[in-house]
Amino acid sequence: MRKFLKKTVSVGLLTAMTATTILAGCGRKGSDGGSDAASSEEQVTLTFPVWDLATTPFIQEVIDGFEAEHPNIKINVVDIAAADYVTKLTTMLNGGAECDIVYIKEADGTPSFANKGQLEDLTPYIEKDGLDTAKFVGFDDFNLDGKQVGLPFKTDYYLLYYNKDIFDAAQVEYPSNDMTWTEWEEMCKKLTSGEGNSKIYGGFLHTWQACVQNWAVQDGENTILGPDYEFMKPYYEMALRMQEEGTIMDYSTLKTGNIAYASPFQQGTVATLPMGSWFSSTMIAKKNAGETDVNWGIATLPHPEGVPAGSTIGSTTPMGINSKSEHKEEAWEFVKYACSETNEILIRNGQMPAYQDDQTLESLAALDGMPEGAAEAMKTVSIVPDRPINEYSAEVNQMLGEEHSLIMSGEGDLDTVLKEMATRSAEIQGK
Repeated sequence: MRKFLKKTVSVGLLTAMTATTILAGCGRKGSDGGSDAASSEEQVTLTFPVWDLATTPFIQEVIDGFEAEHPNIKINVVDIAAADYVTKLTTMLNGGAECDIVYIKEADGTPSFANKGQLEDLTPYIEKDGLDTAKFVGFDDFNLDGKQVGLPFKTDYYLLYYNKDIFDAAQVEYPSNDMTWTEWEEMCKKLTSGEGNSKIYGGFLHTWQACVQNWAVQDGENTILGPDYEFMKPYYEMALRMQEEGTIMDYSTLKTGNIAYASPFQQGTVATLPMGSWFSSTMIAKKNAGETDVNWGIATLPHPEGVPAGSTIGSTTPMGINSKSEHKEEAWEFVKYACSETNEILIRNGQMPAYQDDQTLESLAALDGMPEGAAEAMKTVSIVPDRPINEYSAEVNQMLGEEHSLIMSGEGDLDTVLKEMATRSAEIQGK
């Protein structure tokens, strides 16, 4: 698996994205790429499906900014519940020109649309307008079979969140930005104390399989596609060991109690939490609302032995154009604007833009409410995609989630399940 970015990039604070409301419009057809659509007097309406619009106000700000600059183009949003979004978007694309802008919720689903010929090749548009593609995190990952089928819009990656007061009480030094997973495990032992409802856990691994399997692909040498999954074994052994020792909450308790990662950390019962950069904006909002008083900090994600500090795992949310759209030039104007001209909007809303420059990191770190040292903590040397942009990724990932549950709940022997992963993965990929 190739890495998103070889040079240092800045961090971002992710959040779930939005939904839409709407209809198609009228206007001329785009064709060869690039565009002078913005200068046209003809009124055009673009259909833009999004998910959970009410929880992601930055999407509306992006739309408002675009419409102010392009008075002849109206963006009508189709607001869809996140759980239904992929199904609804697929239906719309299968129907032909029912949408113009393709906002892809899960990046690894991109090949599915591209293989059906539903995504416009953006290469001629990019070349005509001279867009600086070197500034995008993960740009090359959306070049499929020689066609640039999407532009990265937002990105997120994993950091280590920690509770400073717990560290102070235990007289343990705060996490450094160069710490291995082995060192993290040992640190969690020192931070664990008490029992019952008053117990403090040194660490927390959320129930997603990503919160074990991601650490196994952090080196950029392996991916969730296998074909063998022995490389995941050390990280499962660590998670099972920590469960047994009580330094993290056990998987079954979390699942049966429907306990997510945010509440225990915000309630002050967890010392360290590996989680995505989007959680920073959540913490800022909760602090501002008086819903948590946790004195929190962030550090760079721990890394495997032999892997450079600043290596992390992340994902990118792309936008594209429906190849059947009757308004491709206008749709390109929106995609270009959203993905390369809205950094100020995204950063103000605690989101990490995928289009980055030297100021992105500093601007994010300077947000009101961000902890001291955030700029250093967010520096990266590489961002490995959690799931490769591959036609089999989504199905393999679903399978790995099922097998992950067997391991963490103790219902399956680790070695046996890892072999079953390999067997099922080969079947999915036709190997």
